[in-house]
Amino acid sequence: MPDAHPRRRFALPARSPKIPPLLDVLLAVGYTTVAILIGREAHDQWPTLDLTAYLLTLAANLPVAFRRKAPMTVLVICGLSWLTFIGLGYYPALNAYGSLVALYTVTAERPRWMAITSAVALAGVWVYSGVRTPHSSMASVVAMAVVFFTVVWKFGDNARKLSLRNAELAAVTERLHREQADRARRAVADERMRIAGELHDIVAHHMSVIAVQAGTAGYVFDKQPETARSALSVIAGAAREGNEELRRILSLLRAPTVGVGEPPQEAAPGVELVERLADRMRAAGVATTVEVLGPRRSLPAGLDLCAYRVIQESLTNVLKHAGEAKATVTLDFRGAEFQATVADDGSGTRPDREASHEGHGLIGMRERARLYGGSLRAGPRPGGGFEVALTLPIPEGPTT
Repeated sequence: MPDAHPRRRFALPARSPKIPPLLDVLLAVGYTTVAILIGREAHDQWPTLDLTAYLLTLAANLPVAFRRKAPMTVLVICGLSWLTFIGLGYYPALNAYGSLVALYTVTAERPRWMAITSAVALAGVWVYSGVRTPHSSMASVVAMAVVFFTVVWKFGDNARKLSLRNAELAAVTERLHREQADRARRAVADERMRIAGELHDIVAHHMSVIAVQAGTAGYVFDKQPETARSALSVIAGAAREGNEELRRILSLLRAPTVGVGEPPQEAAPGVELVERLADRMRAAGVATTVEVLGPRRSLPAGLDLCAYRVIQESLTNVLKHAGEAKATVTLDFRGAEFQATVADDGSGTRPDREASHEGHGLIGMRERARLYGGSLRAGPRPGGGFEVALTLPIPEGPTT
């Protein structure tokens, strides 16, 4: 299944190319040329190179060109050719170059046990070359074998560790990219849910006011035309205000920043506009009072909007479910927490009303409160009615 979210892929360079890299070809040719030239100059101490010696020299060095494609095979060919060259009595150290390079490649790209075994075997070939060399110091030969092949093995092992770290880094980088993409998708989903909550609050409140007032206007249209006109006026105001709030949200989505010379976006509603909600409730026939306890504080924008939406949703529920009722909105700025309470004396604790309060509106209000570290309590009041109490922690700030 194709990836719906393409990401940048990280991969190590291929280690088994079909065509040998130019560097490896040059190394192979260079080692072969050097070995032949040195062998031709050493004829006074060792047998002159003949056809067999040339073929063994080619076999001991040219396979280096394919060292990345088949490291272990190249090492075996080079090592056996070198060992045969020594056994036939030719210059012992002549064809060691190809085996050393092959050992480095095996150590860098194959398991450690294979690299150690190869290093020990080639060190044995080096010691055998010392045995075949007249008047050689075996102590020096053994020391050189240990030093040379240990150094080559160490360099190859460091290269292997670096490759493993690069592979791990590539895996971590890709995982970070996946996590970043997941966080971006979650952020988009959270923003969509926030916008959906905003739209729910706006539409639910204003449509409830419009529905109630439309019903009232239709009921009294013939007998009480003045009441019908008042209801229609409330409908027009609710529709106009709802349209303004929808336009504000959509404008924020379309233009997240304000350019030079453009008018600033309208501020999100806050508790300063609670009195307007009360006016609309009174116009809809629900006597609503607003009480402010303590000096007003400037609430952070998020908390301000949260409190407004909770009060708006609570008053909407009063309008929809409380019947003949009075509502009281209390804004308490005292202490380190802001408290908003919406209480009514409506139709008591009827089961249908309690069930209606437990719908998506109450869930959304609780989620809003939890988002800002607050809490929300909702339930029937002793003696009848319903109450919603919101508590939000606020920072210390100047009073207004």
